[in-house]
Amino acid sequence: MINNSNYFWKNFSLGTELQVSGSFIYNAIFTLENMQTFYYEEECFEFLYNISVGLERLQKIAIILIEHEESETQEEFERSLITHNHLLLLNRIKKKRKLNLGKQHNKFLSLLDKFYNSVRYDRYSLSSVNRPAQDQRGLIDFISEELNIEIKTELPISTGVTPNIRKFIGKIIGRLAVDLYELIKREAYRLQINTHEIVYNSKAFKIFIAKEFDFSKEKLMQREVCLYLLKYLPTDQLNRFIDSIEPLNFGQLNTNNYFESMFNYHKDRQVMDEMEYLYEENKIKYERVENVMLLGSDTNFDHFDEINEYEED
Repeated sequence: MINNSNYFWKNFSLGTELQVSGSFIYNAIFTLENMQTFYYEEECFEFLYNISVGLERLQKIAIILIEHEESETQEEFERSLITHNHLLLLNRIKKKRKLNLGKQHNKFLSLLDKFYNSVRYDRYSLSSVNRPAQDQRGLIDFISEELNIEIKTELPISTGVTPNIRKFIGKIIGRLAVDLYELIKREAYRLQINTHEIVYNSKAFKIFIAKEFDFSKEKLMQREVCLYLLKYLPTDQLNRFIDSIEPLNFGQLNTNNYFESMFNYHKDRQVMDEMEYLYEENKIKYERVENVMLLGSDTNFDHFDEINEYEED
């Protein structure tokens, strides 16, 4: 007879945990994607924190599916999961199942071990003011040693986070995430449960199903759609709606800077600041915000029988 508690735990609770794990891993590579240099300690922390949590949770899902049937008591088994040691978790998995990971992957997990267990709260210590930021230093040392490059953190000559660095880190994370996910999927098949199923259009889908560890496709898609809309916006209700709204009088920057800011708003506030100035200067009402925010929403403009032209005071 199937134990309902065990079934729901492994099938549904761990299925949710898999989505959570994928979201943390996604957030890590998104943080890395948006880092321009290694100067800002908080960006290094954000990357390390997200990838540490994401991979730890992924490892624990695998361990539960592999070991739980053999555990003596539930309490003892759950206590064994109370650890943030990524290498310890990996070794538990490798005792039971084969994983072909290399020295770089072990070294990266060692970096995460040190960060999560020793470095994570370092700045709460007064003595931290007398030493370099340990999270930033650990990430820089790992990349420097593995790629044999020098990374400087002083402005204005701080080393940029290059496409080669992003690709290198993405490959390491990708190998760890995909191999662990495939192991989880095999264990789910063995146990005849659906823990491995991933929600489409979720962050976890990009990580575990699409197996994408950068945002090159998203960037290309943004520009292709923007180009299409600029050149071939169809004559339909949406077009009429757009024509009914007067654009703001942007003009402080070079035209391509507006595209740059639109696609990378998390890096550059210049255009946002200009927009806020224009709203305040022209005493624009919230009705305009509501209308403009319909663009890119799930509104079906084909159902609009009439379009009320927006009128500014």
